[in-house]
Amino acid sequence: MRMKPVLLLLLSLLLAACSHAPPRNPMAQWVPSPNHEPRRPILIVLHATEQGSVQESLDTLRTRNSGGPVSSHYLIGKDGALYQLVADDMRAWHAGPGRWGTITDVNSVSIGIELDNDGQSPFPDEQIASLLRLLGDLTTRLDIPRTQIVAHADFAPTRKRDPGRLFPWKQLADAGYGRWPDADAGPVPADFDPWQALRLLGYPLDDRAATVRAFHRRYRGTEHDTLDAEDARILYALTRVP
Repeated sequence: MRMKPVLLLLLSLLLAACSHAPPRNPMAQWVPSPNHEPRRPILIVLHATEQGSVQESLDTLRTRNSGGPVSSHYLIGKDGALYQLVADDMRAWHAGPGRWGTITDVNSVSIGIELDNDGQSPFPDEQIASLLRLLGDLTTRLDIPRTQIVAHADFAPTRKRDPGRLFPWKQLADAGYGRWPDADAGPVPADFDPWQALRLLGYPLDDRAATVRAFHRRYRGTEHDTLDAEDARILYALTRVP
């Protein structure tokens, strides 16, 4: 005997409601409170896919791979096409081990954005324009500080190099996202400690050479692993209190 269309509709609505019901501990009596909200990200992490095409990256981010499943919240193609793979309030698997300041579980507090790039090529204007629009949306809608935008390599310098030395961090900073040193910060004090400045920015110092390489990729477009006077100037400008 076939169910009437109305009954089928009611059943489908009931099943949909159950699928979105909050998890409840069967050991406790459910006494719901309205005083809650979704867990909010406080950090945005930029990646480069280091693969051959956006379709290859979509496949990688949606399947189980030899190294284990990975994902990100967003993927931006070279042509600026924007894909969302994981909801903003869910924990995507894009960061892996690492530390940024006091944050040791980056996946739990971040939005991951993958950029279709082989790791050796410039980022097209259309792609960066799409990224800037997305950053504007995320920082406004999720109330993420505009300075809280980091490279994958920044917090995992011994493992990662993306988005790489060709990523246009200054262009982002000129649009109001991320950090960039003030050219008029003044002379560097004699007692200035560049390592303490790196730590204040959030960089881990377990492997100092790897950290310097990550810092250089972002602020100088190189991959040298020793600090010099220009690095001190940049670090002082980034961390000084006006």
